[in-house]
Amino acid sequence: MCNKNVSASMLADIMSVSKRTIESWNKNGKITALKNGEYALNNLKHFPQIQAMLESNWEKDLRITAMKPYRSIELFAGAGGLAIGLEKAGFNAVVLNEIDKNACNTLRYNRPDWHVVEGDISHVDFSYYQDIDFVSGGFPCQAFSYAGNKLGFEDTRGTLFFEFSRVIKEIQPKVFLAENVRGLLSHDKGKTLATIRSVIHELGYTLIEPKILKAIFYRVPQKRERLFLVGIRNDLVEHANFSWPEPYSRVLTLADALKKGELYQTDCPASQGQVYPKRKKEILELIPPGGCWVDLPDDIQKEYMQKSYFLGGGKTGMARRLSYDNPSLTLTCAPAQKQTERCHPTETRPLTIREYARIQTFPDDWTFTGSVSSQYKQIGNAVPVNLAYAMGQKLIELLNGIEQNLSVEQTLLNQHNNVEHIYRDNKNNGDHPSILVACPS
Repeated sequence: MCNKNVSASMLADIMSVSKRTIESWNKNGKITALKNGEYALNNLKHFPQIQAMLESNWEKDLRITAMKPYRSIELFAGAGGLAIGLEKAGFNAVVLNEIDKNACNTLRYNRPDWHVVEGDISHVDFSYYQDIDFVSGGFPCQAFSYAGNKLGFEDTRGTLFFEFSRVIKEIQPKVFLAENVRGLLSHDKGKTLATIRSVIHELGYTLIEPKILKAIFYRVPQKRERLFLVGIRNDLVEHANFSWPEPYSRVLTLADALKKGELYQTDCPASQGQVYPKRKKEILELIPPGGCWVDLPDDIQKEYMQKSYFLGGGKTGMARRLSYDNPSLTLTCAPAQKQTERCHPTETRPLTIREYARIQTFPDDWTFTGSVSSQYKQIGNAVPVNLAYAMGQKLIELLNGIEQNLSVEQTLLNQHNNVEHIYRDNKNNGDHPSILVACPS
């Protein structure tokens, strides 16, 4: 059941606005805070995000199971965040392709039975793989060149989206899933997404309207957002019925990630991690949980921020300490970067490898290989496992519906053919065809 009350900062996360906006809404009467400063969700049902959480069918989605073993291929597989979630939902990966050596070793170490093809996707012939139901992957978004072009398949040559679409063209899966950063929606003033739409149409697929999913709604204690694109082969569209995953009934926090509770059965185990230089640690000691550089004395702000102190904008990622009471900020490829600090909520240090992994909802037994910096990068680039699982459940539901409708259609076709066969036999034997009044059972 959804939490009855939430803090102003948590409500801001749910509504995708700033805490200052929430305070403004409360001041002008748009919403009303309780005496303790929290907000009762039952009083906010007029907001679609709140209503969706209060009326969630999350438990129903958990009962979705695959009608048959759906064969899949994953491209740009990374360290396996998407693959683990899809596997849990019911997909059977035939092959996973990834260029990063350490990420490939991570996949092989944890899933020796997975067929991991290491190397540049442009050098891999996927036409060998047949009867593939599903292709997935998060292709890196590169700029396309538009001068004198027609925004078609060939226009994307040289980009990794071209390779993604080439695989779709070679394999012709029933369904595909592409994920990317939310910025793809507006990249190059919308031209990039327009090209992608055009290519998908050219390949013979119908694109479901792309949607940004916020990880906090899918049992991920992190404010990560990803853009998802689902394509269905045109000959199957009439048999398909897709719906996006239902939100979970509450937003999980950093405490859910790092402490024993709903997500994990133990506190976060110890692991390797980066360390701060002496002076940086002294400065970050002054930052409270949930705070950032603005909480420092002015002279130390100038020392730490240097030229950035005089620039506009909030720059709230700098000298940022996380809070147990809220979801984590979106993880980057390194937890101690000055512009995107991710300091532990109560200890003055960067998040460790295992803490990073938990915030991305990797299982504790999923081991990462390579240097510490490589492990941070693998985790930071991953799709959160629980978000992938939520999407996977709805994709399994989509494929189940296609299979069921095709089966019904084939049954009706067989019955029709049987009737035609009996009709011809009776006619050849001199019997009157009007005796055929019903399909045989």
